[in-house]
Amino acid sequence: MVTTASTTNSQFGTTAQAAVDKVSTQAPTDANKDMFTKLLVAQIQNQDPLSPQDPTQYVNQLSQLSQTEALQNLSQTTTASASVLQSLQTLAMGGQVGSDVTVATNTIKVDGSKVHGTVQLDGLSAGTDLILTGSDGQQHTLALGPGSGPQSFTIDPDALGLAPGSYTIQAKPSDGSSPTVEVAARLNSVRVNGTHVVLQVANIGEVDPSSVTGFNGKTGS
Repeated sequence: MVTTASTTNSQFGTTAQAAVDKVSTQAPTDANKDMFTKLLVAQIQNQDPLSPQDPTQYVNQLSQLSQTEALQNLSQTTTASASVLQSLQTLAMGGQVGSDVTVATNTIKVDGSKVHGTVQLDGLSAGTDLILTGSDGQQHTLALGPGSGPQSFTIDPDALGLAPGSYTIQAKPSDGSSPTVEVAARLNSVRVNGTHVVLQVANIGEVDPSSVTGFNGKTGS
């Protein structure tokens, strides 16, 4: 009889442990605590008096529950912090509407006005070509000449014969590197798209805040 009771107790303990593990991952923390208490009482009531269950098993179960609760609390805290940071980012970006910004980009929108920007050369270049490619595949080249470091440029649509529209923009220095092209334009608006902040920048369109490389202040209208 003792052997049978011990076996039954062992099976019950295993079943209870599995139930705790399953509940811990699926139910809210309060429900986990209540379920753990009920299972703990049931285990104590059904254990073999001549061969009581090892108390360390109870401790292990309680430890698992505590770990699950800590992870749930951490997840909630992280979510709340992310929400606060997003709100702060939106407010900060909103305060910059109307400012001139520089944006790292590989596309621009031509509307007839001049576009100013900078090529961030990685080293000394004997000559750099700024290549603009329209949606029709036609390329237009602006020669920037030799230089190193930041190299300014101005795109004049009339001089280059650029029709209004979108163009890809790429800098090709003589050293074969692929430097970053930054365009200076005005930040027109900021909007929240789901969980993301999206900036509307003149001559570029919608960009991610991470593409902004500088805020240059507001200028007169």
